[in-house]
Amino acid sequence: MLKLTNMTVKFGTFEALKNINFEVNEGELVVLLGANGAGKSTIFNTISGLNKLSTGDIQFNNKSMRGQSPNKIVKAGIVQCAEGRKLFPDMSVQENLMMGGFVHRRNKAQLKQSLHEVYELFPILMDKKANAARSLSGGQQQMLAIGRALMAKPKLLMLDEPSIGLAPLIVEQMFSVIQAINKNGTTVLLAEQNANAALKIANRGYVIENGIVVIQGKSDELFNNDAIRKAYIGA
Repeated sequence: MLKLTNMTVKFGTFEALKNINFEVNEGELVVLLGANGAGKSTIFNTISGLNKLSTGDIQFNNKSMRGQSPNKIVKAGIVQCAEGRKLFPDMSVQENLMMGGFVHRRNKAQLKQSLHEVYELFPILMDKKANAARSLSGGQQQMLAIGRALMAKPKLLMLDEPSIGLAPLIVEQMFSVIQAINKNGTTVLLAEQNANAALKIANRGYVIENGIVVIQGKSDELFNNDAIRKAYIGA
């Protein structure tokens, strides 16, 4: 489905990503683990067409995405839910969701169906659909950000640090929802620092340090790796 080959990204003389190689197969839930500044968001933004590749290629369903505009990448089925939620604070919950479906705006029936599916997944958003996004709690805002991404009907959903700033109980609920989204047929690429929660729901993972993939493996292998436990799980 998604394959990154020798992906390098430079900002001026600074090499932010160095020969990144990894893939995500259809139906998988794959996690990118790494500390702040490791390069997770840069990978996501490059896949989304927001950063320019210096070398290498990004393939999605056997087609190169290199040089494609962000809106064409969304239309192809790659949708990012950015770190920090990036909501429209003064717009209502429903208006925010409809903005997520903008690329499908001509298909009114699909938009209506997508909205119904998001409200089924997050009933609290239905209750608050007329409220301004800024009035929601942190957990509700994260639900709205994920819901807005789902409105674009992703084949591959990229979630960047969805647990950041949330209480432990809300984090647990959020990861249950992410797992449900994956089981309903959406492939998920998850960037996280919360290795404990992420590895419990992921099939496989990659560890990023200083713009380099340093370790990869199945979730249970990574979970039982002493170096990863010390660095990311605190055990």
